[in-house]
Amino acid sequence: MGDAMRYWEFFPAEDGWGRIPVWGFATVAASACEGVEEGQRFYGYLPPADHLVVKPSRVDRQGFVDAAPRRASLPSAYQGYRRTDTDPIYEERHEGRQILLWPLYYTSWLIDDFLADSEFFGAGIAILSSASSRTSSALAYPLSKRKGIEVIGLTSPRNAEFVEGLGCYDRVVTYEGIESLEREPAVYVDMAGDAKVSSAVHGHFGDELKHSAAVGVTHRDELGGGAELAGPKPEFFFAPTWITKRVSDWGGEALNERVAADWRPYVEWTEGWLTVERGSGPEEIERVYREVLDGRSDPAVGHVLSPGD
Repeated sequence: MGDAMRYWEFFPAEDGWGRIPVWGFATVAASACEGVEEGQRFYGYLPPADHLVVKPSRVDRQGFVDAAPRRASLPSAYQGYRRTDTDPIYEERHEGRQILLWPLYYTSWLIDDFLADSEFFGAGIAILSSASSRTSSALAYPLSKRKGIEVIGLTSPRNAEFVEGLGCYDRVVTYEGIESLEREPAVYVDMAGDAKVSSAVHGHFGDELKHSAAVGVTHRDELGGGAELAGPKPEFFFAPTWITKRVSDWGGEALNERVAADWRPYVEWTEGWLTVERGSGPEEIERVYREVLDGRSDPAVGHVLSPGD
């Protein structure tokens, strides 16, 4: 996925190596740019390193955009750096949660907005795969507040109890139980990228599936491909495209205000189930990375890591 989504291009490394981009906070160590001052703190897309050199442009009181030539052709949504002292969502006590949740929450907020704008394609059921993932629960949270929509979470037996405890799904069904669902008009949001799960959902609902959105690939080892699916062809939901539409519809400031207003109650809700654990240094970063890579991570724990002490 690093190649397909061009993630390796943000912070290039020498041949044969890659720097995995992460979301986080950075403090300005030195600056030759007016409006970006030493000591200011910014949130944005960063390499897992202790320094990053940027070329600020479009500097304003909200932050700046990195105009480094190597990033010019990459999606603009990943280029901005937000000042913490003017960011409407920023709270120091929630820095860890902003690192862990903000990009996922924002994606989920946009999906919820997209589905509502589309009147759920005439469906009364929203089915979310990988229900234990933070992107799925961040989507289930606003969906659960919409009238006339039943939210169904698909998950593994191992995570079923955790997902039920979140309280944002009307029903929790294991992947083996998909055929037990009633065949009614539904929309499907695929966070798993698991060909077997998608095939089962499409095969069971057929034409009753009114829209199928592909968002994530949490089940990276299960990616199939090539199989013809029953019902609608899955459409990839690319958040930056919907952001562009809403900025055109509402203006950037109005969009930010709407998202920020919904962010605070969501963060407070996560305090009831997500524990933030901090760590630092290469060994700790590698340990957590391998834990996530191997699918052994605890969905109730979020790791916030730094390169040094």
